[in-house]
Amino acid sequence: MSTPSLLIAYDGSPNAKSAVEAAATLFAGAEAVLFYARQPMESFAAHLQGHPALEELDGLDAATLDASERIAADGAELARRHGLRAEPLVASTVATASEAIIEAAEERDLDLIVLGSRGLRGLRATLLGSTSANVLHHATRPTLVIPADALAQARAESQSAMRN
Repeated sequence: MSTPSLLIAYDGSPNAKSAVEAAATLFAGAEAVLFYARQPMESFAAHLQGHPALEELDGLDAATLDASERIAADGAELARRHGLRAEPLVASTVATASEAIIEAAEERDLDLIVLGSRGLRGLRATLLGSTSANVLHHATRPTLVIPADALAQARAESQSAMRN
């Protein structure tokens, strides 16, 4: 069986780092794209067309692009340290993060989408949205969701307590 090519959604969070580490353990030596989706400032500023503040937003957008590229590069470096053959990728899009993840995996014809999950429940998950849930429901490619370390530990402790 060949090693799949991976798209790993990466935002620099502890959950994203856990997803990188888990992917490297499960798919040692795989090719991976460390993907960061950002929303360009002009998507927020469409109503400011012709306004002098738009020039300030252009500078801010350039700075956020630089930060986004650093996040993706840091993710690729982390993946390489864990044995993956990794490259960073940043998408500037007005789409949601989940839509951008799915689109990037399709465009690059990658075999597997990997992403971390914060494990939000109830109203918080509804209000904040769930990128992992949206990707799971809409992706046409296999998707692996890695639970947050704290969530996985709490679940394990809960299951252990239920058995005792």
